Amino acid sequence: MTGVTGAQRSVLAVVCAVAVSTVYAIQPVLKAAGAELGVAPESLGWLAAAGQFGYLAGLILLVPLGDVVNRRRLITGHLVAVAVGAATAGLAPNGPIAVAGLATAGFFAVVVQVAVAYVAAVSAPGERGRNIGAVTSGVVIGILGVRVMAGTLGDTVGWRAVYLVLALLCAALAVAVRLGLAPDPRTSQGRYTQAIGTMAQLVATDRLFLGRGLIAFFLFASFGTLWSGLALPLGAEPWSFGTTEIGLFGLAGLAGALGAARAGRWADRGHAQPVSGWSLALLAASWPLIAHTEPTLWLLVAGIVLLDFAVQAVHVAGQHLLTTAHPDRASSVIGAYMGFYSLGSALGAVTSAWLYTTWGWWASCLAGASFALLGLAVWAHHRSVRSPAPTRRPSATRTTPTWATADRDESGAALPVERPERYNDYRKDGHI
Repeated sequence: MTGVTGAQRSVLAVVCAVAVSTVYAIQPVLKAAGAELGVAPESLGWLAAAGQFGYLAGLILLVPLGDVVNRRRLITGHLVAVAVGAATAGLAPNGPIAVAGLATAGFFAVVVQVAVAYVAAVSAPGERGRNIGAVTSGVVIGILGVRVMAGTLGDTVGWRAVYLVLALLCAALAVAVRLGLAPDPRTSQGRYTQAIGTMAQLVATDRLFLGRGLIAFFLFASFGTLWSGLALPLGAEPWSFGTTEIGLFGLAGLAGALGAARAGRWADRGHAQPVSGWSLALLAASWPLIAHTEPTLWLLVAGIVLLDFAVQAVHVAGQHLLTTAHPDRASSVIGAYMGFYSLGSALGAVTSAWLYTTWGWWASCLAGASFALLGLAVWAHHRSVRSPAPTRRPSATRTTPTWATADRDESGAALPVERPERYNDYRKDGHI
């Protein structure tokens, strides 16, 4: 393992933040963009959904390439393609071209998953969770932070500036990745068709993967319920907030997500499953606070902080477990896992808007809490499930003592030979 420096972690976190921003940046400026592009109000959903559809397609078709192609080169190429898509959207003269640009940016924005697979591959075993947590924090920063940026730029310069800025950032990051990241440590790669087959095989045969995928589905359905629907009550009476004010609520989400930065360290210590359980319970508990939008917004803000803390903690723990169990198939595993994330986010978005217009904000909050409780139920059912031994290619030169191969942590990974003192720690914590 070559390890990851602090500067490289920061670059990859920014890559995740900027790339995923291209998928969500349209939401705060949707009305203004539609009006300028000549899109009818009833067709605005196509603008909002274009990036999401592109992203889902990229998860299926592009992410498996990370197990076949040099990941550093792949990250660079994807960032260039995201820049082209974002620039196309920002310069689009009409709706169809804007949709094409947004879909292209979303399709290649799955560079996020390739970046996570890369950092998992080059990290030392004892630092994998910490590094994954640092890099994936960029995803939440991008999803929430772009709301603040888009709202501000949309009200001052115009919505097109949002995508032109993102395009320039992606181009600059492509150069930074090419010059700053270490080469991909793998000496051999598999076939693309095998990588695609791995994704289907995981769903059908790997109980650990299926459990974490279902947790991700309900986790991000709850997350999407909040962030896709929050603008509706805040834009209505008695608050009647504009785009900039609504975007500022993303800062509360950022505070919560960054507060979960230690989740990766907890996972490194073998606590990924317990962290997931109590974080899902915290997610459910955040919704009664989020439901209170009158007479003060402080309870809502507190609920947002708790929700985003819980989502980030569960997300990092899940990716740590899966990349530890499948280190040589990290891209395919993360791509398939994020398919659950994408579907859950879409469900939350559709559910939140429909329930709000039918019954009000309390109904949206009830749905968000229900998704959280369903995720908690899946965790309770699957918490004792262990993965098969890590799918690493055998080495003829490495020998491992009997106790290390016989005993494994909760992800299915053999306890490290070079640190036998952790064996007793794992027994003490009840993991073996």
